[in-house]
Amino acid sequence: MINKPKLSLGLLFLALLTYSCVQENSTPDLTQQLGEEEQQKLITSPEIDQLILQSLRETGDFLWMNQSDQLIWSALVQSDSVLTIGYSPVSIKSPNAKIGIESVQSPAWQVSAQKILQVISETIEQKGAPQLRLGNEIAVIHEDLPYLEVKVASLEVLQNLRQLGEVRYFEPLSYEFNYNLLNQGQDARYFSDSGCSNDPETNLPSGDFTSISPNAKASWNYPQMGVSHAWSQSTGDNITIGLIDTGVSPNQPLLGSAFQSGASVSRNIEKYGTYKTGYWWWKKYDGPNDQCGHGTSMAGVIASPRNGVGTTVGVAYNANLISVRGTSDVIVNSGNEKDGVAEALVLLGKRADVKIISMSIGDIFSNSKVADAVRYAYNRGKLIFAAAGTSTSFTNWYGVIFPATMAETVAVTGIKEGTGYQRCNTCHSGSKVDFTVIMERSTSENKPLSLAMSGNIPSTVGGSSVATATASGIAALLWAKNPNWNRDQILNQLTVTSDLYPSRSSQYGWGNLNAGAALGVY
Repeated sequence: MINKPKLSLGLLFLALLTYSCVQENSTPDLTQQLGEEEQQKLITSPEIDQLILQSLRETGDFLWMNQSDQLIWSALVQSDSVLTIGYSPVSIKSPNAKIGIESVQSPAWQVSAQKILQVISETIEQKGAPQLRLGNEIAVIHEDLPYLEVKVASLEVLQNLRQLGEVRYFEPLSYEFNYNLLNQGQDARYFSDSGCSNDPETNLPSGDFTSISPNAKASWNYPQMGVSHAWSQSTGDNITIGLIDTGVSPNQPLLGSAFQSGASVSRNIEKYGTYKTGYWWWKKYDGPNDQCGHGTSMAGVIASPRNGVGTTVGVAYNANLISVRGTSDVIVNSGNEKDGVAEALVLLGKRADVKIISMSIGDIFSNSKVADAVRYAYNRGKLIFAAAGTSTSFTNWYGVIFPATMAETVAVTGIKEGTGYQRCNTCHSGSKVDFTVIMERSTSENKPLSLAMSGNIPSTVGGSSVATATASGIAALLWAKNPNWNRDQILNQLTVTSDLYPSRSSQYGWGNLNAGAALGVY
């Protein structure tokens, strides 16, 4: 069945201060309304970007909360001025472990949120400067995650928030780093554009697949990953995988009306959209449909049906799939994309039937709102696979991307076939990688098969994206065979049956997953 793309976000809207309105989809230029003294304090966007780049080079990450209030304020007034503020009761010593377990609607959490709003309101009123009252000063308090958002253009507000024990973090929602800097000189290493392409491979070499009954194609890397062997024990029955990506194509019936077909029976696919377009108060959901191609290809790798139409079969071809369009492309860098991915994690985190979440998306540095949402799903028992990162060219300075850097996720990257470990031409590696998947041919550099946006001619897809989707499918095979196991037991079995165990590589973690070994086939 396919559910209609309707989702109630359950946000509590609170009017804090209301002034003149702004037009839909417009982002006001706040720098033009700053006084002379404030203009002198402003750190320009190019300067901010260089500081971000320096932090990435030196530490592998960039954390807004570790920066000066002046820098954060400068980023706010050069974007949409929306500030995300994470909060918790002072009495809770490890709040991250409580996300998703304790309700933020409880009195202790709500008192903390209201105290923060009071400080913001009082600071703005005391300042009393017109330039601090831009657009609608509206606070948005999330119903499930411990953060609130408010439009702020005051340096004094940030300075006062820094003193509050209830504040876990604050950061600009919509400031966007200039990614073109990563395509220059030593930094020429990042996502291959937006990851948006998914065309049929009309000249697919016969050696890149195996024909299996009832007229399906198994990708060339399945035997090498033990997937073909594992099918004798499990095909993913009764396991639900949540896919957070760009959605799935409405023109691909194999991810719609034909999801149940051939040997793929008694399962379902659901489609949701949590990604919004527009600005602040006027944002609108744009539905579950893939406008990029990346999500469709990931869905195909995970769960494409095994039938007689001559196209590729997914790793877990009897698993259920929930596709959530949380982002417009693979780079989760805009405020709307961060919102969409966070809401997708909450949606899937609330679903008792969801065991696995697959995220072949990310950004080069951390975002605290998305991190809260990852913890929400993790603390509810979900096994979260995240892509280690995909780049356009090779340098060694940058490692694993966010959220694969988080302890709550399982980081996956791709390698070439053959002896030894050599990452794929566009794959990241690093100390945060947990597992690898063979996904690039050694000579032709061809990639694994998947579903195109329409039709039965397979497409191909590469990078750590396909590695992550493959890993999610393998985990579903194992969980279907052991339905009473919990996440830790599944992860342990994947670990102890991996290629390099008990050794752990500084670049490739436990090495190649092996579905056949994990399921005890050999």
